Amino acid sequence: MNNYYNPLLISAILGDIAGSIFEFNPHKSVDVNLHDNRMDFTDDTIMTIAVADWILNDKKLTRIGLAHKMQEWGRKYPNPMGAYGGMFSQWLNSDNPKPYNSWGNGAAMRVSAVGFAFNTMEETLNIAKMSAEVTHNHPEGIKGAQATA
Repeated sequence: MNNYYNPLLISAILGDIAGSIFEFNPHKSVDVNLHDNRMDFTDDTIMTIAVADWILNDKKLTRIGLAHKMQEWGRKYPNPMGAYGGMFSQWLNSDNPKPYNSWGNGAAMRVSAVGFAFNTMEETLNIAKMSAEVTHNHPEGIKGAQATA
């Protein structure tokens, strides 16, 4: 596992928080007030942490292990800033979560922990694919996660 994992993961989370006030409200200026009280972590941070938890604690890195971690974290924080998408919310609250063939950006938004954790391109691409497939098993959703990792 990459030695720079923790600081890079924290940087991803800080970026999500700093950008949170612009989710659904695009902003073109780089002049951002980092003391804006409206900033908060979003659904993307929660799922990024779930993926990191999976990497650190599921020694076999199973899909079912990731699904459980995502549900655990998602249920712990059910109403984050930015909100979970409709299909993902159903998946999150399912007793038997199955992939739903999404080609959206959700898998890419949570995958940064994979890019930080592994040292080879092959391993990173394989784990990124696996991390996407629990929900975003459409080829475009998988490619998005792999490209981001």
